[in-house]
Amino acid sequence: MHLMSRTIRFASLALLLTGMAYAQEGPDANRLVAGGGIKAQGWAGKIDAASEKAGQTVNDAKFVQDGAAYNVTTGPAITYWNPANTAKGDYTVSATFTEPKFMNLNPHPHPYGIVIAGNDLGTAQQSYLYCAAYGNGNFIVRGFGPDAFQQNGRGEANAAVHKAPGVGQPVTQDIAMSVKGDKVSCMINGTTVASYDKPALVTTGKLKSTDGVYGIRFAHNTDAIVTNLKLTKP
Repeated sequence: MHLMSRTIRFASLALLLTGMAYAQEGPDANRLVAGGGIKAQGWAGKIDAASEKAGQTVNDAKFVQDGAAYNVTTGPAITYWNPANTAKGDYTVSATFTEPKFMNLNPHPHPYGIVIAGNDLGTAQQSYLYCAAYGNGNFIVRGFGPDAFQQNGRGEANAAVHKAPGVGQPVTQDIAMSVKGDKVSCMINGTTVASYDKPALVTTGKLKSTDGVYGIRFAHNTDAIVTNLKLTKP
């Protein structure tokens, strides 16, 4: 009887400690990137509001131009853009994203991708839409208008999205967003993974317009290289 009582007490204590451990766990904290800041002429950036409230700045992530490539290391989740890069009417914005070492800075996959329809960027009234890929085969379409709005939940799997062979291994994604007529679409590695009616996006609380600045978006604690960022008109 005494043995059973002790066993129950030990089991209860183990459950309590396990619960405390889980309660203390949370999302991985934003890193502080050494030598951070924006080191590409004409480019600007803005971290997410929660990170700003925590006292972080764009200098806690790093954006470096290396010839025609952009090397990005985060820190807080951040959006980068050059005000000279604008798109209007029907268009496609595309780039190649290479994660040299999958999950190099994080304990789980984090996304990166293309931003379009940027208006009032850098302000509390900013609006934009992005499509981003994860190195585990998932993607996400999300916007700010100025509050965040989800278009495909917190992400979903698609066979078109490349999967890294393993942690620390390279993975590359070709990501594009297009506006054509009344449709706004995201293509990853040549396949349309999501498409939306423009009136559902350009509405109160979401986008001001699909015309606007384009750029790139990175989740927190992510390390990748962007090449061949370009605008294509029909």
